[in-house]
Amino acid sequence: MVDLSNSSRPERAPLTARDWVKILSQYRQPSAWRSWFEVGVTVGPFLLLWVLAWWSMGISYWLTLAISTLNAAFLLRLFAIQHDCGHGAFFENRTVSDWLGRVIGVLTLTPYDVWRRSHSIHHSGSGNLDRRGMGDILTLTVAEYTALSPFERLKYRVYRHPIILFGLGPGYLFFLQNRLPVGLMANARYWVSAMCTNAAIFAALGLIIWFGGLKPILLIFLPTSILAATAGVWLFYVQHQFETTHWDAEDDWQMHDAALEGSSHYVMPRILQWLSANIGIHHVHHLQSRIPFYRLPEVLRDHAYFDEGNRMTIRESLSNARLHLWDERSRKLVSFAQAKTLPS
Repeated sequence: MVDLSNSSRPERAPLTARDWVKILSQYRQPSAWRSWFEVGVTVGPFLLLWVLAWWSMGISYWLTLAISTLNAAFLLRLFAIQHDCGHGAFFENRTVSDWLGRVIGVLTLTPYDVWRRSHSIHHSGSGNLDRRGMGDILTLTVAEYTALSPFERLKYRVYRHPIILFGLGPGYLFFLQNRLPVGLMANARYWVSAMCTNAAIFAALGLIIWFGGLKPILLIFLPTSILAATAGVWLFYVQHQFETTHWDAEDDWQMHDAALEGSSHYVMPRILQWLSANIGIHHVHHLQSRIPFYRLPEVLRDHAYFDEGNRMTIRESLSNARLHLWDERSRKLVSFAQAKTLPS
C-alpha cells in the first residue's frame, strides 16, 4: 500500500494491489526489436562459450570447466527469456513467443508447454494455502507439520534441507522430472511437449557424442546445465520463501495482494541483474506478468513504491534457507527451531 496524499489536494485513499495492476498495464507493450536484441545477446555468447569450451578441452580441462561455469549464466538467462515467452510477454505474436520458448526449452531441458501450464498454475494460486502442490516449493504450516507422524516430519525436513533443495533437487528436476509431464499426465498435449523436447535433447546429445565423445558431455553440458539449474532454483526459492511472505486460506486469499506481498524484490549487483533478466523484480512481475523483463526497471524508476518494497539483498537472502514453515498466527515463515518455541 502506498499513500499518495498531498497537502495541497484532498486526501486520497491509498492504492491497493488491484489498483497497481491497472497502472502497471501501461508497461506491458513489448518491443520486437528489443526482444530480438535480448535473444541475440544471450544466444550469441551462449553458443560462443560452448565453442570456446570445446576448443579449450585440448588445452586444459580446468579451463573448460571455468568456461562452462560462466556459460551457465547465459543458460539461466535463456530460461528467463523462455519464462517471458510463457507469459506471452516477449512478443505481441503469441505463436512467435511459443515457438521461441519451445526451441529454448531444448537448451534448458524444459518442455515448454508443460512448464508454461504448471507455471500458470503457480501464478494463479501463489500464496494460497489451499492450492499448493504444483509449480511451487512445498511449504507446510506449523499446524500441519505438528500433526504429521515422526516419519512424515522427517521426510519434510529432508525435502526442505538445503542439500536437497539446492544440491540434488535441481538436477533431479531438470534431468529427470522434466522428462515427463508430471502433474499433467492426462492431457496428450503435454505428453507431446515432453516427448518432442526429449527427442530433440537426445538428438543434440547424440550429435555431441558423435563428434566429441563423452568429454563435452561431462565437461561442458553437465556443468553448464547443473549450475544454471541450481541458480534457477535458488532464485525461485528466494522470490517467495522469505520471513514476511504472504499466505492465506482460500476464503481470505486475494490474488493481487498475494502477488504483491508474497514476492520479493531481490536486489543484486547490476551484472547479476542482467544475467538473471531482472527476475529479482519479482513482486512487480507477479502483479503484472505480461511486462517484458527489460521493462521491469522502468517500473522501479517511475514508482518508488516498488523500488522500496520487499527489498532483499543477497546477504539477507541466505538466511531464508533456514525458514521452512508458515506460522498462521504470526503470519511469518519460521524455522523448525522457531516453530518449537511457539505456543501450542
